[in-house]
Amino acid sequence: MANKPQHSDTVLKPELLKPKLPPMYKVLLLNDDFTPMEFVVECLERFFNKSREQATQIMLKVHTEGVGVCGIYPQDIAETKMHHVLNFAQESQHPLQCIIEIA
Repeated sequence: MANKPQHSDTVLKPELLKPKLPPMYKVLLLNDDFTPMEFVVECLERFFNKSREQATQIMLKVHTEGVGVCGIYPQDIAETKMHHVLNFAQESQHPLQCIIEIA
C-alpha cells in the first residue's frame, strides 16, 4: 500500500519572511586645532555629496561641539567613506580624524 503524502499545517509567519536590514553606522568627523575649516568643507562635499551650505553647517558643528555627523550608512559604505577621508587628509598633511560608530 502506498503512503499518502502528509500535508503540513505549518504556516510561515510573515515576520520571518522579511529580510533583516543591515546595521547602520554614523560617520563622524572629529575637531582638531590644525585642519583648516575649508578643507573639512571640501571633504564633506567630495565624499558625502553635501552642498556647500550643508557642508558648512556640519563643519561648524564639528568646530563648536567637537564632533559632527557626516552621514549614516551600512557598515561597508561607512568604512569606505571613513578611509577616503583619512587618506585624503593624510595626503594633504592634515590631522583630520574620521571615525564610525553604530547608529
